Amino acid sequence: MGGTFDPIHFGHLVVAEEARVRFRMERVVFVPNGRPPHKKDYPVTPAQRRYDMVALAVASNPAFEPSRIEIDRPGPSYAVDTVRELRSRLGSDAKLYFITGADAILEILTWHQPQRLAESCEFIAVTRPGYDLRRLEQALPPDLLARTHLLTAPGLDISSTELRRRAGIGESLRYLTPQAVVRYIGAHHLYTDRGPAVSEADMGPDPVSRT
Repeated sequence: MGGTFDPIHFGHLVVAEEARVRFRMERVVFVPNGRPPHKKDYPVTPAQRRYDMVALAVASNPAFEPSRIEIDRPGPSYAVDTVRELRSRLGSDAKLYFITGADAILEILTWHQPQRLAESCEFIAVTRPGYDLRRLEQALPPDLLARTHLLTAPGLDISSTELRRRAGIGESLRYLTPQAVVRYIGAHHLYTDRGPAVSEADMGPDPVSRT
């Protein structure tokens, strides 16, 4: 599961778990982009910070694993290179899925070496209820469409953009991302240069983890 994860949130985690269960995966590897090749419309948080947040978010699930594969590799972070490297580590018998949003799949032909990527893995296109499958059918060639599986995610309307906005003005992030990530954002003053990144109430201990 690749992405900027700036920051990671419960929407990402729910999608990963849904995919793991439905497709009977042994594990889900979360790969924060090291150097996103497509220009973002905001300053991307340094890769190490984003990796730290991913590691904190997935720590409680033994089937989830954070990866530095793109952070430690020089140059732009192309999915085809990541999948090829994972394939070399796991062997030719491993079945690999690339989990991403359906809108990203619509643009896959603009990615770096899309045909080689499609030959190395299958795709899980995450959609919301009511998604019009014809959009994918019209955009993708038959061979790529045959390797693409739809996954309808639960009705969680959470976005990293909204978390950055809320953090920047001191609004609560509780129940939007794991509390360990909330505390990390606050401790490192991410997404703001005007003082604490989140409300002080959010930075207390996680009630779930108390003993």
